[in-house]
Amino acid sequence: MKITVSINLGGYSFNIDEDAYAELKRYLKNLELHFAGEESSSEILSDIETRMAELFRTKLTSYKQVITIEDVQQVIKVLGTPEDISDTEGPTARDKFSSPGYHRMYRDTDHRVIGGVCAGIAAYWNIELWVVRLIFFVLAMMGVGILIYLILYIVLPEAKTTAEKIAMKGNPVNIHNIKDSVKQEFDTVRKNMKL
Repeated sequence: MKITVSINLGGYSFNIDEDAYAELKRYLKNLELHFAGEESSSEILSDIETRMAELFRTKLTSYKQVITIEDVQQVIKVLGTPEDISDTEGPTARDKFSSPGYHRMYRDTDHRVIGGVCAGIAAYWNIELWVVRLIFFVLAMMGVGILIYLILYIVLPEAKTTAEKIAMKGNPVNIHNIKDSVKQEFDTVRKNMKL
């Protein structure tokens, strides 16, 4: 018999074994200490918790309703530890997590002109945005571009979360990439406020 604890992580409620809770709490405390010096530490930690919640939700089924220590260890392995991505360790630490991640096409509304379809396609295929826009312009002149754009606008979901924005580019969703993405958004907001 094991004791379970109910937690709220990333806006979702989970039942978690007591030993798994201790491991998760230790991991989150290490992350909190690692990012304490960052200006955007609360946003980084919030996005990491959201990603952890997404990963934990995939572990649950109708037969398995409790997060175990093995689940927590697998999620930590996917995201990485602060020691793995420490800037003092150099590029070899980043190479450990450089394998391609989950790659999905989304609409990129951060770089949109109309709906973000062209920006999403450019991010997915890692090509220049102006090339995709030019292709859609040529297709629009031929009469099919607008129809294709509308269909893609309806079919493609918008990249809302940090994890979705990272996955759109094909990068692994780990704490290093989440930190970089949040810092980039934070800097963009700061620049826009200065203007």
